[in-house]
Amino acid sequence: MSERPVRLGRADFRLFRTIPTRWADNDVFGHVNNVIYYNWFDTVVNAWLIEQGFLDVKESKVVGLVVGTRCDYFESVAFPEVVEGALAVERLGRSSVTYRIGIFRQGGALTAAQGLFTHVYVERGPQTPVPIPAKLRAAMAEIGVG
Repeated sequence: MSERPVRLGRADFRLFRTIPTRWADNDVFGHVNNVIYYNWFDTVVNAWLIEQGFLDVKESKVVGLVVGTRCDYFESVAFPEVVEGALAVERLGRSSVTYRIGIFRQGGALTAAQGLFTHVYVERGPQTPVPIPAKLRAAMAEIGVG
C-alpha cells in the first residue's frame, strides 16, 4: 500500500481560480461527488490555457489530450461552498506536461483535495505527439514548481 500524499498549501501553487459549487454537485452523502473534482481540474487547466491564448477549442491545430489523472481527498466540500482551484506545473516534458492541481475551501490554508493532470500535446487531426509550442512551454515554465 502506498503512503498518503503530503497535503499541500497555497505556496505549492502559482495560480488560483474561484469556483462556485452547484446544488447538483452534492451526492446522496451530502458532499460534492468525487467526479466533480475532475471537472474542476479540467476547468482550472483549460481556463488558464484559453485565457492565455494557447487554446482555441475549435481552431487550435495543436491540443493537449488528457492521458492521466489522480486525485487525493482530504476534506469534504459541499454546496453552497465556494472553492478555489489552484494550478502549477509539476513536470514539463518535450510533448507532455503534468499539472499540479489543488482544491481549497475558500480562504483555506491546505488543500481539501489535490491531484495531478497530464496532457500530451498532439496535432489535432492525426493525434500524433508533437513538442509543446515554444510560447506555451515558456508560460508553463513560469508557473512551474518542479
